[in-house]
Order: sequence, then C-alpha cells, then structure tokens
Amino acid sequence: MSNDAPAVPAAATDGGLSKKGLSAGTIGLIGAVVIGISCIAPAYTFTAAVGPTASVVGAQIPAVILVGFLPMLLVAFGYRELNNRMPDAGTSFTWATRAFGPWIGWMAGWGLVVATILVLSNLAGVAVEFLFLLISQVTGNPGIADLAFILPVNIGVCLLFMLGATYISYRDMQTTQKLQYVLVTFQVAVLLIFSIAAIVQATAGNGFDFTPFSLDWFNPFAVSSFSAFAAGLSLSIFIFWGWDVTLTMNEETKDPEKTPGRAATVTVITIVSLYLLLAVAMIMFAGVGTGKLGLGNEDIQANVFFFLSDPVLGPLAFLVSLAVLTSSASSLQSTFVGPARTLLSMGHYGALPPSFAKVSPRFFTPGYATIASAIVASVFYAVMRVVSEDTLWDTILTLGMMICFYYGITAFACVWYFRNQWFDSIRNFFFTFLFPLVGGAILAVLFVTTLIDSMDPAYGSGSNIGGIGIVFILGMLIIVIGIVVMIWQYFVRPAFFRGETLSIDAPPSLRRGGKVTR
Repeated sequence: MSNDAPAVPAAATDGGLSKKGLSAGTIGLIGAVVIGISCIAPAYTFTAAVGPTASVVGAQIPAVILVGFLPMLLVAFGYRELNNRMPDAGTSFTWATRAFGPWIGWMAGWGLVVATILVLSNLAGVAVEFLFLLISQVTGNPGIADLAFILPVNIGVCLLFMLGATYISYRDMQTTQKLQYVLVTFQVAVLLIFSIAAIVQATAGNGFDFTPFSLDWFNPFAVSSFSAFAAGLSLSIFIFWGWDVTLTMNEETKDPEKTPGRAATVTVITIVSLYLLLAVAMIMFAGVGTGKLGLGNEDIQANVFFFLSDPVLGPLAFLVSLAVLTSSASSLQSTFVGPARTLLSMGHYGALPPSFAKVSPRFFTPGYATIASAIVASVFYAVMRVVSEDTLWDTILTLGMMICFYYGITAFACVWYFRNQWFDSIRNFFFTFLFPLVGGAILAVLFVTTLIDSMDPAYGSGSNIGGIGIVFILGMLIIVIGIVVMIWQYFVRPAFFRGETLSIDAPPSLRRGGKVTR
C-alpha cells in the first residue's frame, strides 16, 4: 500500500492512537532542541517585541520575560507528561480529544494550526524586510531598504521565501535538521556577541543612555498597572512561542516517550537565559527612554536590533541584520513542522478531509498538509498586507491570543487526563496537577484580558473597523471560523465526532494490564 493512501487506517478506527507513516527515529535530543530554538526564532522575536514591551513596562523587561517564562515552563511540564503517555504528532489536538472529547480537541488543533499560519506569514514578511536591509548595509545604499515597502515587491519576495521554506519542509527531516544546525548556531553566536559588546560599550561610557544594572528590573510588581503588565506579558509569551514543535515531532524522534519532553524543557530554559542577557544588555546600553536610540522610541520599536547594531558593533553591524534574516528564514522553514503534523493527525483521525493524511512516499513527511499550510499562509499575508501596512504588529498580538487559547486548553487537558493520579505521589501532584493548572490559569486570564483590551481601537497598530480594534476582530474571526468549520466537519465526517476514530481515553489509574477497569 502507498503511503499516500488517504483513508483513515484501520488501527485508528477503534478510537486509539496509531502511526501515520512518518520517518521514525530520525531526530535526537540535540536535533530537537535546535529545531525548537529555530522555531522560536530568538533574533527575530526579540527585535520585534523588546521595543513594544519597553513602551508598556519600562525597565521591567527582564521581570516580564521571567513571568512570561513561568507559564511556558509550567505548561511545558504538562506537555511532557502528556507526551510520555501519548506520543502523537497531533499533540494539542490529540491530547485534548483524549481528555475532553472531539469538540474541544478539534478547537485545540484549530488554535495551533491558525497560530502557526499567522506566524508563518509574519516570519516571511520580516525576512523580506531584513533581506533588503542587509543588502542596503552591505552595498552602502540606504535606498535599497525602501524596496521592501513597495507592495508588489514585498509580496513577491515574500512568496519566494515561502516557496523555498515549503520545499525544504517537504523533504525529509534530516535535511531540516542539518540546515538548522548551521542557521541556529550562527544566530545564537551573533546574539551573544551583540549582548557582550553592548554591555562592554555601556560600562565603558560609550552607550547611548547608560543605565547601571539593577535587580529592580526583575521585579514584576514595579510595573505601573495590571493592563500594562498583561500587555507586556502577552508579548513575552509571544517571544517564547514555538518550543512545542519539539513535541509535534515525537513520532520521528528517538525514544519518543522521553526525548520530546526533555527537548521542550531544554529549549525553553535556553531561550529564557538568552533573552534575559539581551534585555539587560539593551537596557544598559540604550535605556528605556524615548530618545533617538531609547527602547521606548516608537520610531525604532519595529526593529530595535537594526538601529542598535551600528552603535554597538560598528563595521560588523551587518551581522545583526544577517542574524535576524537567518532567524526569520530558518524559523519560517522549521515552523512548518508543527501545523503540517497537526493537520496530518487531524486528517489521519478523520477530523479533516483524508487528503491531509497523505504522507510523501519518498520523504515520509506530511506533504499535502505542508503545501496546504504554505498556501493559506501566503494568501493570508498577501491579503493582510494589502489591507494594512501594520500587518506584522497586529498579527503578533493576535498570535499572542491564539497561543494562550490552545496552550491553555492543552494544560487543562493534562490536569483532567491525569485526575486519578494527582495524589499518587509528590511528583504527580506537581507535574500532572499543580504546574499545568497554574500555567493554564495564567494563560486563560491573559486570553480574556487581551480579548477585552483589544476591543479598544488604540490597541496594537491602531487599525480598527467600526471603532473596534483590528486585533479583536481578527481574534474573534479566527475562533468563529474555527467553530463554523468544525460544525461543517461534524456533518461530513461524523465518525470522529462520535469518538470512533479517536475516543476519550480512560484516566491512566483506571487501567490494569492495558485494559480499562470499571
């Protein structure tokens, strides 16, 4: 039988988990961590978020990073427990279905896919801008940078980036892994060099607005208001997003019960350490004021690294632009891993058309789902770019909402799924109950707070329709479309919603000898 066979496998019709034809055992711990860091894209995410974060929380950027890291770490523990029990490429979709049933599971999968498609379009747009910025720096011709803002050029080059990323993602995971080793190593090395140089320059008196290091920067209670704290926290969560890609590869990793969870934890801890170093270096060098190079200056907030690179690194400033270009381009490619495997899983279990269950017989990758993700992301970017020049900023904020949405569902799925094991041991109490519960609750509060605040026309870029902020409209539109599509799938693919292809699973402590005891 060909691996392109779109039918739901017989092994899945009993409501249990089953393999999907992916290439097993091809990714080790280091490879998974590298792909996880690539997907987060630290150079791109930090330059896009540090300025707006400074504008709402001032010098408390490190505090917000740490607090934003907390729910990510707590949720990562929940993800790890679920993966240990049920390693499946569908991750949030599969786990929420097994815990809560097909309706909530379907929406969790929808949230993951849509969040990723949002960031795919965003990454491609950033790659375009930094490509022309890099060329202008290398050639000494500032006018070249303006080409990125010519609409046909912007969209055309963006689609070329998307095409290249799709091609690499369609090929085997070994190709992705080898490429990411090079790109991630370069990116992290440049960020470390930039951080150290900024601190040295600042302490030597060459900073723009030298600000002596203070432990108060790590105090979240120094933020002026809860709304400002929530806005900063939403941005902080955005800069951590992407670590869960390590889990969507669980059917392709060595030791799938343990490696993905360990990779997720190592990835999150590595990233928070890098972000804290960058935040401290930038505050010490530039301060958080509204001066020419201050982090609070709205004119530089869209691309802080670019404006600080020359004062910090001098003739090596182009390395920063190259690092951000590398970051966005490599993340564009690795980010395809998550939605493609979630869509594959949804097709495999009959929650979406069977075409999504197709696996390339040559590369053992979810070829159809990868191409579908690329097409939707490309169309979304092109339409949004025509509608508004502030596409990147508004999609970042909308992405923050969707991250809270599906991460929160997954965290609560962990709590509920292991409900009969909470008090079996101290470890179970913390890792299957307390940690994911607190992480999920924080994300739920952030989701509701952001949803309410985003109704204000001034939220985000200021774009609005009928006096309602575009971020709120985008967020609600995504959820409503998801519900409509889910109901449609219920009528055309009822087997999944009846629990025939993927059913609610009995809590682990009710099992004896592989069977459920009653």
